[in-house]
Amino acid sequence: MHCPFCGAADSKVIDSRLVADGSQVRRRRECIVCKERFTTFETAELVMPRVIKKDGARVPFDEDKLRSGIQRALEKRPVSIEAVEESVSHIKARIRSIGEREIKSAVIGEYVMEALKELDEVAYVRFASVYRRFTDVKEFGDEIARLREEKN
Repeated sequence: MHCPFCGAADSKVIDSRLVADGSQVRRRRECIVCKERFTTFETAELVMPRVIKKDGARVPFDEDKLRSGIQRALEKRPVSIEAVEESVSHIKARIRSIGEREIKSAVIGEYVMEALKELDEVAYVRFASVYRRFTDVKEFGDEIARLREEKN
């Protein structure tokens, strides 16, 4: 690992810890030349399946798009960033566990709906209204009624 301060090629690891539920390793390093310390994170590089869009186009999986969709639904709602990141990690794990090279965007959308239902019901209804293309107030009411039935 090159030192971000002096560019030297060698550094030594001072401390290593598991973070992010054991999916990352955090390493404190010290440059052998300038003695500055810095932190690196190591994660396993796992290949995500390609996403099949509604129009049939196949695109690479985009974690940022997944995260931004969830964050948009949760805008101005009392949900922590940690909870959002945990949901993103959980959804990615579900996608990988399918074991296929491709996955339909509709499946990912349903995973997001399930995650939002657990995180915040208002965000769930917001996302559902866009995802399922609600056309009138009755559809909002029907979805809220369905949500209430599931809780009871």
